[in-house]
Amino acid sequence: MKLATKILILIFLISSIGLVIYFFNPNNDDLRDEDGDCQDTPKLEDGAVKIVTKVIDGDTVLIEGGYSVRLLGIDTDERGKSCYETAKERLEELVLGQEVILESGKDDLDQWCRYLRYLFLDDVNIGLEMIKEGFAVARVSTEGSKYQSEIALAEKNAIDNKMGCKWGGYGATKSSLINRDKTYQWSKLTPELTNLEKIESCSADEYYGKEVIVEGWVADAYRSKTNTVFLNFEQAYPNQCFVAVIFSSDLYKFVQHPEDYYLDKTVRIMGEVEEYQGRPEIILEDPSQIEKGIQE
Repeated sequence: MKLATKILILIFLISSIGLVIYFFNPNNDDLRDEDGDCQDTPKLEDGAVKIVTKVIDGDTVLIEGGYSVRLLGIDTDERGKSCYETAKERLEELVLGQEVILESGKDDLDQWCRYLRYLFLDDVNIGLEMIKEGFAVARVSTEGSKYQSEIALAEKNAIDNKMGCKWGGYGATKSSLINRDKTYQWSKLTPELTNLEKIESCSADEYYGKEVIVEGWVADAYRSKTNTVFLNFEQAYPNQCFVAVIFSSDLYKFVQHPEDYYLDKTVRIMGEVEEYQGRPEIILEDPSQIEKGIQE
Protein backbone atom coordinates (compact mmCIF):
# COMPACT_ATOMS: atom_id res chain seq x y z
CA MET A 1 0.00 0.00 0.00
CA LYS A 2 1.39 3.42 -0.95
CA LEU A 3 2.46 5.77 1.83
CA ALA A 4 0.01 8.47 0.72
CA THR A 5 -2.90 6.00 0.94
CA LYS A 6 -1.86 4.95 4.44
CA ILE A 7 -1.72 8.56 5.57
CA LEU A 8 -5.22 9.25 4.20
CA ILE A 9 -6.63 6.20 5.99
CA LEU A 10 -4.98 7.28 9.26
CA ILE A 11 -6.42 10.79 8.99
CA PHE A 12 -9.88 9.34 8.32
CA LEU A 13 -9.69 7.05 11.35
CA ILE A 14 -8.55 9.84 13.67
CA SER A 15 -11.33 12.12 12.44
CA SER A 16 -13.94 9.39 12.90
CA ILE A 17 -12.83 8.68 16.45
CA GLY A 18 -12.97 12.39 17.25
CA LEU A 19 -16.52 12.66 15.94
CA VAL A 20 -17.66 9.65 17.96
CA ILE A 21 -16.21 11.11 21.15
CA TYR A 22 -17.72 14.51 20.40
CA PHE A 23 -21.26 13.36 19.71
CA PHE A 24 -21.54 10.57 22.26
CA ASN A 25 -19.75 12.06 25.24
CA PRO A 26 -22.51 12.04 27.87
CA ASN A 27 -21.11 15.16 29.51
CA ASN A 28 -20.74 17.40 26.44
CA ASP A 29 -22.88 20.12 27.99
CA ASP A 30 -20.18 22.76 28.52
CA LEU A 31 -17.57 24.36 26.28
CA ARG A 32 -15.67 26.48 28.75
CA ASP A 33 -11.91 25.99 28.29
CA GLU A 34 -9.03 26.60 30.68
CA ASP A 35 -8.91 30.25 29.66
CA GLY A 36 -12.53 30.61 30.77
CA ASP A 37 -13.90 31.76 27.40
CA CYS A 38 -16.41 30.42 24.87
CA GLN A 39 -14.41 30.81 21.68
CA ASP A 40 -15.32 27.32 20.47
CA THR A 41 -19.05 28.02 20.68
CA PRO A 42 -20.34 29.12 17.24
CA LYS A 43 -22.86 31.88 16.74
CA LEU A 44 -26.47 30.70 16.82
CA GLU A 45 -28.95 32.92 15.02
CA ASP A 46 -32.16 34.02 16.71
CA GLY A 47 -34.95 31.72 15.55
CA ALA A 48 -32.62 28.91 14.53
CA VAL A 49 -34.28 25.51 14.11
CA LYS A 50 -32.39 22.60 15.66
CA ILE A 51 -33.07 19.00 16.69
CA VAL A 52 -32.88 18.21 20.42
CA THR A 53 -30.52 15.24 20.72
CA LYS A 54 -30.40 14.85 24.50
CA VAL A 55 -32.08 16.17 27.65
CA ILE A 56 -29.60 16.92 30.45
CA ASP A 57 -32.20 17.89 33.06
CA GLY A 58 -35.50 19.74 33.27
CA ASP A 59 -34.13 23.02 31.92
CA THR A 60 -31.09 22.08 29.81
CA VAL A 61 -30.85 20.21 26.50
CA LEU A 62 -28.29 19.34 23.86
CA ILE A 63 -28.93 20.21 20.24
CA GLU A 64 -27.41 18.78 17.08
CA GLY A 65 -23.70 19.48 17.02
CA GLY A 66 -23.40 18.66 20.72
CA TYR A 67 -24.07 22.19 21.99
CA SER A 68 -25.91 22.89 25.23
CA VAL A 69 -29.00 25.10 25.54
CA ARG A 70 -30.32 26.46 28.84
CA LEU A 71 -34.04 27.24 28.72
CA LEU A 72 -34.80 30.83 29.67
CA GLY A 73 -37.53 31.80 32.09
CA ILE A 74 -37.58 28.61 34.16
CA ASP A 75 -35.64 26.68 36.76
CA THR A 76 -36.00 22.99 37.64
CA ASP A 77 -34.57 20.76 40.34
CA GLU A 78 -30.96 19.65 39.97
CA ARG A 79 -29.69 16.10 40.44
CA GLY A 80 -30.38 14.83 43.94
CA LYS A 81 -33.40 17.09 44.47
CA SER A 82 -36.96 15.85 44.78
CA CYS A 83 -38.35 16.73 41.33
CA TYR A 84 -35.22 16.23 39.22
CA GLU A 85 -36.25 12.98 37.54
CA THR A 86 -39.86 13.94 36.85
CA ALA A 87 -38.88 17.28 35.31
CA LYS A 88 -36.24 15.65 33.13
CA GLU A 89 -38.63 12.93 31.97
CA ARG A 90 -41.33 15.47 31.12
CA LEU A 91 -38.94 17.60 29.07
CA GLU A 92 -37.83 14.44 27.23
CA GLU A 93 -41.45 13.71 26.38
CA LEU A 94 -41.90 17.22 25.03
CA VAL A 95 -38.77 17.83 22.93
CA LEU A 96 -36.39 14.87 22.63
CA GLY A 97 -35.78 14.13 18.94
CA GLN A 98 -37.93 17.09 17.89
CA GLU A 99 -37.08 20.13 15.80
CA VAL A 100 -37.43 23.20 18.01
CA ILE A 101 -37.17 26.93 17.38
CA LEU A 102 -34.54 28.64 19.55
CA GLU A 103 -35.55 32.20 20.40
CA SER A 104 -32.94 34.55 21.88
CA GLY A 105 -33.25 36.56 25.06
CA LYS A 106 -31.11 39.42 26.34
CA ASP A 107 -27.89 37.36 26.67
CA ASP A 108 -26.51 34.89 24.14
CA LEU A 109 -24.43 32.59 26.41
CA ASP A 110 -24.06 31.93 30.11
CA GLN A 111 -20.77 31.51 31.98
CA TRP A 112 -20.67 27.80 31.07
CA CYS A 113 -20.95 28.62 27.33
CA ARG A 114 -24.52 27.33 27.11
CA TYR A 115 -26.87 29.05 24.67
CA LEU A 116 -29.63 30.92 26.51
CA ARG A 117 -32.86 30.44 24.58
CA TYR A 118 -36.64 30.09 24.73
CA LEU A 119 -37.66 26.80 23.11
CA PHE A 120 -40.73 26.59 20.89
CA LEU A 121 -42.33 23.51 19.36
CA ASP A 122 -45.44 23.93 17.22
CA ASP A 123 -45.89 27.47 18.58
CA VAL A 124 -45.77 26.17 22.17
CA ASN A 125 -43.33 27.84 24.58
CA ILE A 126 -41.80 24.73 26.18
CA GLY A 127 -40.50 26.50 29.27
CA LEU A 128 -43.88 28.06 29.88
CA GLU A 129 -45.49 24.63 29.47
CA MET A 130 -43.13 23.16 32.10
CA ILE A 131 -44.23 25.87 34.54
CA LYS A 132 -47.93 25.38 33.75
CA GLU A 133 -47.64 21.65 34.46
CA GLY A 134 -45.79 22.17 37.74
CA PHE A 135 -42.40 20.79 36.75
CA ALA A 136 -40.55 24.12 36.87
CA VAL A 137 -40.54 27.42 38.73
CA ALA A 138 -40.32 30.87 37.21
CA ARG A 139 -36.86 32.37 36.83
CA VAL A 140 -36.88 35.85 35.32
CA SER A 141 -33.43 37.39 35.62
CA THR A 142 -34.05 40.93 34.37
CA GLU A 143 -36.90 43.43 34.52
CA GLY A 144 -38.85 43.42 31.29
CA SER A 145 -37.69 39.96 30.22
CA LYS A 146 -39.60 38.27 27.41
CA TYR A 147 -42.79 36.51 28.48
CA GLN A 148 -42.37 37.80 32.04
CA SER A 149 -46.08 38.31 32.68
CA GLU A 150 -47.05 34.98 31.09
CA ILE A 151 -44.47 33.13 33.16
CA ALA A 152 -45.55 34.78 36.41
CA LEU A 153 -49.23 34.03 35.74
CA ALA A 154 -48.47 30.42 34.79
CA GLU A 155 -46.58 29.86 38.03
CA LYS A 156 -49.37 31.40 40.13
CA ASN A 157 -51.96 29.15 38.48
CA ALA A 158 -49.76 26.08 38.97
CA ILE A 159 -49.37 26.88 42.66
CA ASP A 160 -53.07 27.62 43.15
CA ASN A 161 -54.05 24.38 41.43
CA LYS A 162 -51.29 22.29 43.06
CA MET A 163 -49.92 21.18 39.71
CA GLY A 164 -47.15 18.65 39.13
CA CYS A 165 -44.25 17.60 41.26
CA LYS A 166 -43.38 21.11 42.45
CA TRP A 167 -46.79 21.98 43.84
CA GLY A 168 -48.82 18.77 43.85
CA GLY A 169 -46.40 16.72 45.94
CA TYR A 170 -46.26 13.63 43.75
CA GLY A 171 -42.80 12.39 42.92
CA ALA A 172 -41.28 14.42 45.72
CA THR A 173 -38.85 12.88 48.18
CA LYS A 174 -37.25 14.13 51.35
CA SER A 175 -34.85 16.95 50.61
CA SER A 176 -31.16 16.13 50.74
CA LEU A 177 -30.23 19.57 51.98
CA ILE A 178 -27.53 19.55 54.61
CA ASN A 179 -28.38 19.78 58.28
CA ARG A 180 -26.64 22.99 59.32
CA ASP A 181 -26.47 21.86 62.94
CA LYS A 182 -23.99 19.09 62.10
CA THR A 183 -20.36 19.55 63.06
CA TYR A 184 -17.36 18.20 61.17
CA GLN A 185 -13.79 17.22 61.88
CA TRP A 186 -10.95 18.55 59.72
CA SER A 187 -7.41 17.16 59.66
CA LYS A 188 -5.72 19.33 57.00
CA LEU A 189 -7.50 22.54 56.08
CA THR A 190 -7.73 24.37 59.37
CA PRO A 191 -6.70 27.94 60.26
CA GLU A 192 -4.24 26.54 62.79
CA LEU A 193 -2.40 24.36 60.27
CA THR A 194 -2.49 26.75 57.31
CA ASN A 195 -2.43 30.21 58.94
CA LEU A 196 -5.34 31.10 56.65
CA GLU A 197 -8.73 32.55 57.51
CA LYS A 198 -11.69 30.19 57.23
CA ILE A 199 -14.78 31.72 55.60
CA GLU A 200 -18.24 30.55 54.59
CA SER A 201 -18.77 29.88 50.88
CA CYS A 202 -21.39 32.60 50.43
CA SER A 203 -18.94 35.18 51.79
CA ALA A 204 -16.27 34.36 49.20
CA ASP A 205 -17.17 37.36 47.04
CA GLU A 206 -15.73 39.59 49.76
CA TYR A 207 -12.27 37.99 49.46
CA TYR A 208 -11.25 38.41 45.82
CA GLY A 209 -7.48 38.20 45.45
CA LYS A 210 -6.99 36.68 48.89
CA GLU A 211 -5.93 33.16 49.85
CA VAL A 212 -8.42 31.64 52.28
CA ILE A 213 -10.14 28.43 53.32
CA VAL A 214 -13.71 28.26 52.02
CA GLU A 215 -16.17 25.93 53.75
CA GLY A 216 -19.54 24.96 52.35
CA TRP A 217 -21.93 22.35 51.01
CA VAL A 218 -21.58 21.05 47.44
CA ALA A 219 -25.15 21.34 46.19
CA ASP A 220 -24.44 20.60 42.55
CA ALA A 221 -21.51 19.12 40.62
CA TYR A 222 -20.86 18.04 37.07
CA ARG A 223 -18.19 17.31 34.47
CA SER A 224 -18.25 19.40 31.31
CA LYS A 225 -17.64 18.56 27.68
CA THR A 226 -13.99 19.55 28.11
CA ASN A 227 -13.67 17.29 31.20
CA THR A 228 -13.62 20.26 33.53
CA VAL A 229 -15.28 19.54 36.90
CA PHE A 230 -17.39 22.20 38.61
CA LEU A 231 -18.40 22.01 42.28
CA ASN A 232 -21.23 24.48 42.98
CA PHE A 233 -21.75 25.50 46.59
CA GLU A 234 -24.96 25.98 48.63
CA GLN A 235 -27.29 26.06 45.61
CA ALA A 236 -27.32 24.46 42.19
CA TYR A 237 -26.21 26.41 39.14
CA PRO A 238 -27.05 29.17 38.30
CA ASN A 239 -27.77 30.22 41.90
CA GLN A 240 -24.54 28.98 43.47
CA CYS A 241 -22.60 31.46 45.60
CA PHE A 242 -19.17 29.87 45.05
CA VAL A 243 -17.53 27.44 42.60
CA ALA A 244 -14.50 25.16 42.85
CA VAL A 245 -13.06 24.27 39.43
CA ILE A 246 -10.81 21.35 38.45
CA PHE A 247 -9.55 21.62 34.88
CA SER A 248 -8.95 18.49 32.85
CA SER A 249 -5.17 18.93 32.91
CA ASP A 250 -5.16 18.42 36.69
CA LEU A 251 -7.97 15.90 36.97
CA TYR A 252 -5.66 12.86 37.11
CA LYS A 253 -4.34 14.02 40.48
CA PHE A 254 -7.72 13.84 42.21
CA VAL A 255 -10.06 11.06 43.28
CA GLN A 256 -11.91 9.31 40.48
CA HIS A 257 -15.14 11.14 39.57
CA PRO A 258 -14.80 14.08 41.98
CA GLU A 259 -18.16 15.37 40.74
CA ASP A 260 -19.76 12.35 42.45
CA TYR A 261 -17.36 12.01 45.38
CA TYR A 262 -17.92 15.54 46.70
CA LEU A 263 -21.59 15.97 45.74
CA ASP A 264 -23.89 16.60 48.73
CA LYS A 265 -20.87 16.81 51.05
CA THR A 266 -19.52 19.56 53.27
CA VAL A 267 -16.00 20.37 52.13
CA ARG A 268 -13.25 22.93 52.57
CA ILE A 269 -11.39 24.52 49.67
CA MET A 270 -8.04 26.30 49.99
CA GLY A 271 -6.72 28.81 47.48
CA GLU A 272 -6.93 32.31 46.09
CA VAL A 273 -10.46 33.53 45.39
CA GLU A 274 -10.85 34.71 41.81
CA GLU A 275 -13.79 36.33 40.04
CA TYR A 276 -15.26 34.76 36.93
CA GLN A 277 -18.22 36.53 35.33
CA GLY A 278 -19.33 37.98 38.64
CA ARG A 279 -18.95 34.76 40.66
CA PRO A 280 -16.22 33.83 43.16
CA GLU A 281 -14.26 30.69 42.42
CA ILE A 282 -11.07 28.85 43.33
CA ILE A 283 -9.12 26.79 40.79
CA LEU A 284 -8.05 23.45 42.27
CA GLU A 285 -4.70 22.29 40.93
CA ASP A 286 -3.83 19.78 43.68
CA PRO A 287 -5.83 17.49 46.02
CA SER A 288 -4.22 19.22 49.01
CA GLN A 289 -6.55 22.15 48.28
CA ILE A 290 -9.72 20.24 49.12
CA GLU A 291 -10.90 18.25 52.12
CA LYS A 292 -14.18 16.47 52.84
CA GLY A 293 -15.46 16.94 56.37
CA ILE A 294 -15.96 13.96 58.67
CA GLN A 295 -19.19 14.22 60.63
CA GLU A 296 -18.70 14.06 64.39
